Amino acid sequence: MRRLCLAALIVLTGGMIGIAAEVRTIAGTGEKTTSGDGGPALKAGVNEPFGLDIGPDGALYWAEFGGNVIRRMNPADQTVTIYAGVGNKAGYQDGAANQALFNQPHEIRFDAAGNLFISDMLTQTIRRIDWKTKEVSTVAGVGNKSGFSGDDGPATKALFDLPISVVLDGPKGMLICDIKNHRIRAVDLMSGIVKTVAGTGERKPTPDGAPLAGAPLNGPRTLAVDADGNVIIVLREGSAVYRWDRKKNVLQHLAGSGKAGYSGDGGDAKLAQINGPKGVAIGPEGDIYLADTESHTIRAIRLKTGVIETVVGNGQKGDGPDGDPKKCQLNRPHGVFFDKEGHLYIGDSSNNKVRTVAK
Repeated sequence: MRRLCLAALIVLTGGMIGIAAEVRTIAGTGEKTTSGDGGPALKAGVNEPFGLDIGPDGALYWAEFGGNVIRRMNPADQTVTIYAGVGNKAGYQDGAANQALFNQPHEIRFDAAGNLFISDMLTQTIRRIDWKTKEVSTVAGVGNKSGFSGDDGPATKALFDLPISVVLDGPKGMLICDIKNHRIRAVDLMSGIVKTVAGTGERKPTPDGAPLAGAPLNGPRTLAVDADGNVIIVLREGSAVYRWDRKKNVLQHLAGSGKAGYSGDGGDAKLAQINGPKGVAIGPEGDIYLADTESHTIRAIRLKTGVIETVVGNGQKGDGPDGDPKKCQLNRPHGVFFDKEGHLYIGDSSNNKVRTVAK
């Protein structure tokens, strides 16, 4: 129970934020630096937190985009430490986690064995930290070289152009948003072979109901896999959200009119304007939660009704205050994550804080 109290929590009632819920800041002073290791998370500098996840040890981890590290918050005493990387130092170096170098890590995903996968954008790679040995290795990309090549060959010899998001796809698969190539690429983690599974490389609108093969994707930014194995695809430049229906192998339009903006709350999500979404998570009821970055909000697409609503923020850039979720302003949030108990974590990136919504 203690982990739930400190760790961050959004309490849902029927998929909605509870009446008594309020925002709490759990890490970061607001200072844009990686500092304070070994001390309280609320007194540490947190340099642009992006993607978040819970490790097999129950601790909260996040990618620190500006600090080029992966941070860990201890559930027992709420202290923060660097799990991997060298604080405030960018580079590309595999090896021991405390000596490895990263360059603008975006998202992190733990597999069932506790190994951590990281989309390390500016090194053009996906990196992996072995849970047992704490060794960092490259599992996709050449390192510091961009392009588009390598399909049907080893992922470690393939070229990507800003691999900005990674998600685990079952026990043996990994999906990557190759954003500047406007494609989603898949890596078989057993064979190490990479291939393109969605997107043509064209920056065109995606027709609703289009067969996956031959359909364009304009700026695939982040992914989530739902309980049925379908893939939620968020388009940054396309200002839209789609579902890749695995059974029918088609792309279904879920949200976003295609025009960037902030409108449509309380109505059909497909007609709403969303603005540069950069994070996605599946909620306890199957609803889709977006870090709608450029509108400075967290928004939910309700699975049963198709309605979109804002659950944190008011559309204006700001820093809090903690308390009422609708009055707490955010600043370009990138990370949203639900743990197994249904608690929500937010990487409030440009405020350099990690926030939660707690009862």
